[in-house]
Formats: sequence, structure tokens, C-alpha cells
Amino acid sequence: MDAKRMMSTMPLRAGHFRVLATASLGQLIGTALATTVGVVIPLMQIVGRPGLSAAMQGLVGSANLVGIAVGSAILGPLADRIGYLQVFRACPLLILAASLVAIFVPSLPVLLVCLFAMGFGIGGEYSLDSGYVSEVMPLRWRSTMVGVAKAACALGNILAAAVCFLVLSGGLSPARWPQLLWIIAGIAAVMFLSRLRFVQSPLWLLEHGRRQQAEAAAERLLGPGVRITEAAATQPSAAGRSVSTLAFVRDNWRRVVLSGIPWACEGLGVYGIGVFLPVLVAALGLEHFTPGMPPVDHVTLSVRITLWISCIILPGFVLGLVLLHRRARPARLQTWGFLLSCASLVVLLVSFSRGWPAWTTIGAFMAFELFLNMGPHLVTYVLPAAIYPVDCRAQGSGIAACIGKVGAVLGVFFMPVLLHAGGMHLVLVVSASVMLLGALVTAALSRPASIK
Repeated sequence: MDAKRMMSTMPLRAGHFRVLATASLGQLIGTALATTVGVVIPLMQIVGRPGLSAAMQGLVGSANLVGIAVGSAILGPLADRIGYLQVFRACPLLILAASLVAIFVPSLPVLLVCLFAMGFGIGGEYSLDSGYVSEVMPLRWRSTMVGVAKAACALGNILAAAVCFLVLSGGLSPARWPQLLWIIAGIAAVMFLSRLRFVQSPLWLLEHGRRQQAEAAAERLLGPGVRITEAAATQPSAAGRSVSTLAFVRDNWRRVVLSGIPWACEGLGVYGIGVFLPVLVAALGLEHFTPGMPPVDHVTLSVRITLWISCIILPGFVLGLVLLHRRARPARLQTWGFLLSCASLVVLLVSFSRGWPAWTTIGAFMAFELFLNMGPHLVTYVLPAAIYPVDCRAQGSGIAACIGKVGAVLGVFFMPVLLHAGGMHLVLVVSASVMLLGALVTAALSRPASIK
């Protein structure tokens, strides 16, 4: 058979990039929501709830992450049983509905429920988007394209920070903080519309013995004449044979730990620091506030620095993708990313403690974001798709994302508590220690694991 028509060996076509763009929106909306919540929290402090405690700030910041953890654990196995497409379309509808409710019914209890619901939908996205991309891409492009999908989260950080900065600079009243959630509603609407003409995953259909439908789906996604010849999926397997989470973890414990625990460590850096980045920027004294400046202007200036720091996330992903495409071992890249992130936080701690110039502190912060996204943030997303077989890939990815979001929840919830208890010194010491733990777990468990 012509290699140019075989799905595993064919050259990239326009259809591959359509799948990539559609699946990547889940990553984009996840970080866009986290960034937006990080701006909403100080605005809520200004109006209506000036006594918002550190624990309550952590609860607001982590509500969507709890939803992601639960959604990943539930929707991943569900998609393995009923098919990817139904869940793939339902997730953006749930996110859209929850964001609209939060906009038009602005209150703290409603916001918490809606953030959980939005996170639940995003959790489903995290279970499916890597599966779609990895199962459709040619083998030589698979890890790279899964990484590109993950890199879309950098665009979510930048987009949300830029829009929030522009809106606040334009004079948005702090009391109108719910209007910032239009960012999430707009992205969710685009996500749903992009999936109306989408089809079921070809390899999922093949795993269920539906070869004719699988080949039709492959042609629908990639163009006429495409044939499926995946060696790992040429025969119908026990797909749809769902096992309990406990049994799955018992049978795949090394994969679960390798894909889950470092993801949890990375979650503290991405979400624990990311959600409260405007607050941490202010705590580090990186902006010079004019005496008597309105509180909303303090938030606006902090968001501006947040935007600068967020812009380094995309180059970090690009650097990691280049290294992966040049056959760098994912686990080694993740280990070094954790170690360099830890080193950057140590430099940041020394700079802050000794009162070094602001550019040094900002540079160390940007180095942390560069190395975090070059290694752990990228590779933790790539690993599940690489180490789990097709028939349990969504469940494996869902469990990994769930563990990762548990770490993120803990990071977000305790970040303001740490800041209140010990200031930036305690925040940076704990964060550096978690990065070191991620490096040690990756290095210890990756050697005997089968990772491409």
C-alpha cells in the first residue's frame, strides 16, 4: 500500500492541522480561565468582599481545578466506552452555559458552582484532545503535534491577560468583574461551532471493530484515499471493556505514577503560581505604585507585568517542541525542565531577599516560566498519549489529568495561605521544593518505562 495514503506514514495534510486546531482549543480555554480567575479575585477584593480571606481566595482560585480533576476522571473512561465525539461536543456547551450563568447571576456562591462546572468540561477536554491528536497524526509527527496542542495553552494565558489588561485600562469598574468571563464564553462558543462537522476518532472506531466507519472517518478528517494500518490497532481489542479506576491503577501503577505525580508537581507552577500571578507580582514589589492610586489601578499594573511574564510561556513551549522533534527523550526533558525551574526559583528567592534590581527578579521569574513550559508543562501532557495503548488511552490520560489537577488544586488553595503565613519567602521555598520533587520522581521511574 502507498505509504502516502497510510495514516501512520502519510505526509501532513490540511486535515491534520484542522484536527490540531480544533483539539487545541481545550488547552487554550483551560489556561484562559485560570488567568481570568486570577484577575477576578483581586477585583472581588476591591468591591463587595474586602474581607475575602486567604482560604476563600484559594477556594475561588481552585474551584475550576476541582472541576477539571473530577471531569477528567469521569469523562475519560466515559469517552472510552461511548466514543470521543459525544463528549468532545458536550464539553464546550457545558463551559458556555456555566460561563453565561456566572455573567448574568453575579454572586460568590454562583461563581463557585459555575467555575466547577466550567472545570468539569475542561477536564473532559484534557482527556480527549491529546487522544484525537495522537491517534490521527503520522507516527513521526505524533509527539510533536501533541506538544503543539499543549502549547496552545500559552495562547490562552496571553489572550486572557491581554484582554483583561485592555479592559481594565479602558476603565472597567471592579464591580463589573463578571464581564471578564465573556472571554471564556466566546472561546467556548468557537469550540462548539468548530466541532459540529467533526467525526468520531478513527482508531476508537477501529478498536470497536467498526473498520468501515473508521476508514470513512479517516477520510472525512484527512481527505480521500486514507487507509488505517496502525499495527497496534489492526484487530478489534477489548475496547469498551471498562475497568474500575482502582484496578486500572493496580495494573498500570508505574504509568500512573510517572504520568500523574510530575503533572501534580507541575500543576503548582502552572496554576498555583499562574492563577495568583497578579497577586504575587504585587507581593514581589515589581510595580511602583503611586501613593493614593486607586486599588483597581494596582490590579491593572500587576496584570501588565503578568502579561509580560506570560509572553515567555510560548517560547518555552517552542523550545521544548524543537527538542522533542529532534528526538530528545521526553522524560529527560521533563527532568531537566523541573531542575532548571527549581534553580530559577532559587535565584528569584535570592534576588527578592537581597533586594536586587527589579529586572533581576523579573528575569528569574521569566526563566522559571521558560523552563517550566519547555519541560514539565509540555511533557506531562505528551507522556500519557505515548505510554498508554489506544483501548485505555482516554482513561489513562484522564487519570493523569485528574492527579495533575489535584496537585494544581492544592497549589492554588494553599498559595494565598502560604503568602499570608510566610510571605514570598515561604511561597518560593515550597515551590522550589515541589519542582525538585517532580524531577526526582521523573528520573526514578522513567528509566524502565517504555516511552517513545
